[in-house]
Amino acid sequence: MKFDVVIIGGGLAGMVCGIRLAEAGKKCAIVSQGQSAIHFSSGSFDLLGRMPDGTEVSDPIAAMAELGKIAPEHPYAIMGEKFCAEHLQQAPEILRSAGISVSGDCRKNHFRITPMGKMKPTWLTIDGYLTTASSERLPFEKVCIINVEGFLDFYPEFIAEEFRKQGVVCNFGTINLPDLERIRRNPSEMRSVNIARVFDREENLEVLAAKIREMASGCEAVILPAIIGIGRDDAFDVLKSKVNTPLYLLPTLPPSIPGIKAQQALQHRFRSLGGEYFLGDTVLSAEWKDGRVKELFTANHGDIPFRADHFVLATGSFFSKGLVATPDRIVEPVFGADTVFTPDRAEWYTLRFFDRQNYQAFGVRTDRSLRVVKEGVPIENLYCAGAGLAGFHPVQEGCGAGVSLLSALFVADRILKGE
Repeated sequence: MKFDVVIIGGGLAGMVCGIRLAEAGKKCAIVSQGQSAIHFSSGSFDLLGRMPDGTEVSDPIAAMAELGKIAPEHPYAIMGEKFCAEHLQQAPEILRSAGISVSGDCRKNHFRITPMGKMKPTWLTIDGYLTTASSERLPFEKVCIINVEGFLDFYPEFIAEEFRKQGVVCNFGTINLPDLERIRRNPSEMRSVNIARVFDREENLEVLAAKIREMASGCEAVILPAIIGIGRDDAFDVLKSKVNTPLYLLPTLPPSIPGIKAQQALQHRFRSLGGEYFLGDTVLSAEWKDGRVKELFTANHGDIPFRADHFVLATGSFFSKGLVATPDRIVEPVFGADTVFTPDRAEWYTLRFFDRQNYQAFGVRTDRSLRVVKEGVPIENLYCAGAGLAGFHPVQEGCGAGVSLLSALFVADRILKGE
C-alpha cells in the first residue's frame, strides 16, 4: 500500500496532522493500535497554564518568549514563538472543521471547572462546558447541581465545596428513570457512556428536562455531569431548549463523553478527506534505505507493507506505550529511536504524587525540525509529534494538548514544504 504520509498513532497529534495533510491533498494513512488518551479528555485543550517554575500563565503567547530562554528544549521553544503564534488560529479551526465547537483565546487563558470543582487555566473549551473568565469568581451566585442516582463518577459535594469558597449557594438534585434502573443492576455498567445512551432517547430527554425544571426553581444555573449526547449531536441543545435555566456540563471521571465525541469527530473528518484509518493494528518493523524509512510492516497486514514518502511517529508517551520504561532506560519501541532521559533511575520520580515528575519530560530525541534521531543521526523522512516528544511536563505546565496540536501542524508544515 502506497501513501504520501503514514502516521503511526491515532491520538490528537496524529489525527490533526493527518487532517492538515489531507486538506492539502496528501494521501494519508493512520495506523492506530487502540483508542487514544483523548478518550480521557476533560472537554478542554490546554496551551500553557504554568511556567516550568510553577508561575501561573495568563497570556500563553507572551509566556512562550520567556519559555524559550529558560527551557530551550521545550517543544514550543524548538518550534519557535513565531510559528506557534502564527498557527494558534489554525488549530481551533481544524477542530471546528471536524464539528468540535470550541471557544477560547490564545492571548488569555480562561478557567475550566474540573470534575472535582477546581479551576484550571486552559486555552480552548468545548461549548457547553462550564468555564469562567476569572479564577476568583463563578458566573452565578446560586446553582443546582444535579446527578444521576447511583452514578459514582461525579461528585456533587466536592464540587459544591469548591463553589462555596466563591460564595456560591448550592442546591442538589438527583434523577432516576426506569431505563437507568436497568443499567444500575450491574454497578460496572453505571458509566457515563451507558447513561448517555439512555438520554439519547427523546422520551427520556423529555423526562430529564421536566425534572430539571422542577429542581432548578430559584437557581441561576444548573450543573449536570457530561452524560448527554453520545449517540446524537443535538441532545444537549434539545435539552437546553426545554429548560429555562442556563445549563452547564462538567466532565466526569473517565470514560469521557467529550473525549470520545472529539475522537469520533476527528476520525470522521480525516476519513471524509480521503484518509485511511487502520484501527487495532500495530507496527512491528520498518525497512530502511539510505537513512530513510521506506516501508512499515504491521500485525494485521502481514507481508503487505505500508510505503510512504514521509512517516510521522505520534504514538504518545507511557500511557499509550509510545514510550516504554525498562530498569535502566527509556525505549521507543517502534523504530528504536534515541530517547532523552536521566540515566539515574532514582531521579526519574519522587514519592510525592503531585510533585513535578522528571519522567514526564522524557521522550523521543529529535532535531530542530522534529525529525526523529536514531543512533545520533536524524532520519530524513521520519518526524515525531505529540506526547512522545521530550522536554515538557504536560500536567504541571498545562500544555499537553497545545504541544500535540502545534507539533502536528509543525510536522505537517515541514512535509508540505518538502523539507
